[in-house]
Amino acid sequence: MKRTHVIFGGLALVGVALVVLVTGKERLLARGTPLFLELAPVDPRSLIQGDYMVLDYAVSREARIPEDKPAADGRLVIRRDERGVGHLVGLEESRPPGPGEMWLRFKVRRGRVRLGAESFFFQEGHAERYAQAKYGELRVAEDGSSVLVGLRDANLHPLGGGPLSTDPDAP
Repeated sequence: MKRTHVIFGGLALVGVALVVLVTGKERLLARGTPLFLELAPVDPRSLIQGDYMVLDYAVSREARIPEDKPAADGRLVIRRDERGVGHLVGLEESRPPGPGEMWLRFKVRRGRVRLGAESFFFQEGHAERYAQAKYGELRVAEDGSSVLVGLRDANLHPLGGGPLSTDPDAP
């Protein structure tokens, strides 16, 4: 009897943890600040998972981690222009972002700055549609955590027409 309680208690904890994680991501999708990041997509194929693109963001290429600092996670300071496109200002300097700026969390992996949204999966047969991608659309929370929402073309028009696509002229 006691063993059954432990098993169900463990399952309940796992269930609660999943609900908390999903709720947090849903909140970020609904309330996060839209940010468009320039990208240079690479288009490998995955026979097991379908089609996908590996995304390489311009801000990731521009960010330089000082050699005297250990390779650690941190936050980039990003400034949004009038179209909502993000440009790298620098690394977090233990100060809040200034007007028009925001934080964007990163991790250093294999000597490169990674934002955590470097893969975009799409339905097989839609590679031509997504080959036009010039920007990744993210939602960013105040603490700099982010989630990839979709891809945009050079005019910031959504590719794929997903339910989270927004007006490209919106700030």
